[in-house]
Amino acid sequence: MTLPQRKSPRLKDFDYSTNGKYFVTVCTHEKKKLLSSIEYVGEGLCALPQIKLTEIGKIVEESIRFTGENTEGVVIEKYIIMPNHIHLLIELTAGGHGNPPLQDVIGRIKSYTTYRYGGKLWQRSFHDHCVRSEDDYLKIGTYIDSNHQKWDKDLYYI
Repeated sequence: MTLPQRKSPRLKDFDYSTNGKYFVTVCTHEKKKLLSSIEYVGEGLCALPQIKLTEIGKIVEESIRFTGENTEGVVIEKYIIMPNHIHLLIELTAGGHGNPPLQDVIGRIKSYTTYRYGGKLWQRSFHDHCVRSEDDYLKIGTYIDSNHQKWDKDLYYI
């Protein structure tokens, strides 16, 4: 029996080691809420949503920070750890083939955290978007910063 060929989510013929900024979303396996919870602090109209990381969520954060601080040519400018997905705004800076490809950067984070979790933590692959303009960059930054405030309306809310 021949299985259908899975379509790659990457842009065809695009060099993902090229200098630039990338917006990445990685979902947990079966979108299970394993990474954090959104808890409201305060009462009534003044209640504010705050992210409370689980133990594996703390490991994910540790891995994101380590990768951004210790991988030459990689700057993780922003990130948010939601209950069942993460968003990252990553800049590759070393120049062309001097950068690790984006998929290697994400692969390192996923591999380490999966090992620490001890089971299947992530969905296969990830979603990416090449940031094309300053306006695009600002919209993505705002989205990451405010994502937890509209969790119940989020695409990944289940």
